[in-house]
Amino acid sequence: MEITNIILMMGGQEKGGGASSFIFLALIIVVFYFFMIRPQVKKTKEQKKFREAIKRGDQIITIGGIHAKITDVQEMTFTIETEGGNRMKIEKSAVATGHGELMDTQK
Repeated sequence: MEITNIILMMGGQEKGGGASSFIFLALIIVVFYFFMIRPQVKKTKEQKKFREAIKRGDQIITIGGIHAKITDVQEMTFTIETEGGNRMKIEKSAVATGHGELMDTQK
């Protein structure tokens, strides 16, 4: 309750306080958009594009850390084969990176 009273008193002491408060709030929103929201949207689009480009035979790493090779591509899932010859069906959203993409980031 005291915080709201302090904020109201600060805003009422100067003329044009509402306009400067609005400008400050708008500036915070713009900064938040460019440093938080926009990069996340861009990253999500890149991940979706990467997952759509995966084809049979590609080496991938899942979000759980499993290294595997794609053996079958379906609309919403991949069938992968791990080193021991085991096969699993995973959601496309479970793919983190490809082996080649991981190597490029480590250079």
